[in-house]
Amino acid sequence: MSGMSATASSGYRRPRRCQYEGIQLRHSRRCPAQAGKACSCTPSYQAQVWSPRDRKPIRRTFSSLAAAKAWRQESQVALRRGTLRAPSPTTLNEAAKEWLEGAQAGVVRTRSGDRYKPSALRSYRQVLQACVLPQLGRQKLTAITSRNLQDLADRLAAQELAPSTIRNTLLPLRAIYRRALGRGEVALNPTLKLALPAVRGHRDRIARPGEAADLIAALPPCEQALWASALYAGLRLGELQALDWADVDLEQNLIHVRRSWDRVSGFIDPKSRSGKRRVPIINTLRAHLLGHRLQQGKGGQGLIFPNKRGDRPFNPSNINQHAKNAWAKAGLQPVTLHECRHTYAAYMIAAGVNSKALSTYMGHASITITLDRYGHLLPGNEHEAATLLDSWLTATAQSTSR
Repeated sequence: MSGMSATASSGYRRPRRCQYEGIQLRHSRRCPAQAGKACSCTPSYQAQVWSPRDRKPIRRTFSSLAAAKAWRQESQVALRRGTLRAPSPTTLNEAAKEWLEGAQAGVVRTRSGDRYKPSALRSYRQVLQACVLPQLGRQKLTAITSRNLQDLADRLAAQELAPSTIRNTLLPLRAIYRRALGRGEVALNPTLKLALPAVRGHRDRIARPGEAADLIAALPPCEQALWASALYAGLRLGELQALDWADVDLEQNLIHVRRSWDRVSGFIDPKSRSGKRRVPIINTLRAHLLGHRLQQGKGGQGLIFPNKRGDRPFNPSNINQHAKNAWAKAGLQPVTLHECRHTYAAYMIAAGVNSKALSTYMGHASITITLDRYGHLLPGNEHEAATLLDSWLTATAQSTSR
């Protein structure tokens, strides 16, 4: 009997091999085909492409030959376009730790080139540890897909979390992947084009001019200048806390905003480079500041709004509670320090201050922020726009006819 007939009579079959380049047929570990016998399993198909950039292969296993072929063709196109990289050994846990340490040291910065505020980093660390890393932290940075992140967002939405909370949860991931993409550690940013619930912001309360005067008058004398500075200079909370008499020029009627205050880190730079600015002092505010300086009796030195001991800036919780109590007695609707900032912007717009100047006084990084935030307050509704255009056309016609 020939060798071929003996082989056939013993039931031996050579393992099947895939006929397509870059695709390998893979049997289960216990399949007899591993020993050169007849296959008794359902084999899978491992497709492979070579990444010249990473100098290593990229492999994926599929249950069907068609899926393996399709992935290999798509991957070859993606490699040519630079949108595919070989898997990185770095996990999200490791990347997040490295990013937070870099941001803390000032090595990693915002898109505008500024250091991250300590409060922002605390918020990033909190949401990463609470919501993101427990679910995705062990995965490779390059293995996390948009679908993974969409699933995360959907789970948060199912918990009926606020849309702003869901978006804020993804903010540190966006920063981590933005840096990884810039450093060539990943080929795609999976945080882009996610379907997130819309944030429907509410309009902040704006106190009317007469109402603002009543709100200040109802407060204890020692706290009136603080709320006047918030209403008539639009300073942020941290900027009010860090304000020193050396920053106030009552001769030139200017406030020099040079620093801010963080409850953990102490004195810090303002929110952005634009945060360092000069803010004009109006007469109403000047009178409050002069009276406050006389009442303090420090000869115009040190913090303008310290705590009772005078060794640190004021406590916002105490100030807000004092104000609420005073306004409740006076029958006035309360306002927050943040709403005072919006009230200041509304007053400046109503007074005709141009958007660029307002953006500077508010300490915004760009005029776009000012227009997005306060554009609804700017003059220019339908009737006003029609009146302005009519006036311009009339003036133009008259000048042409002369």
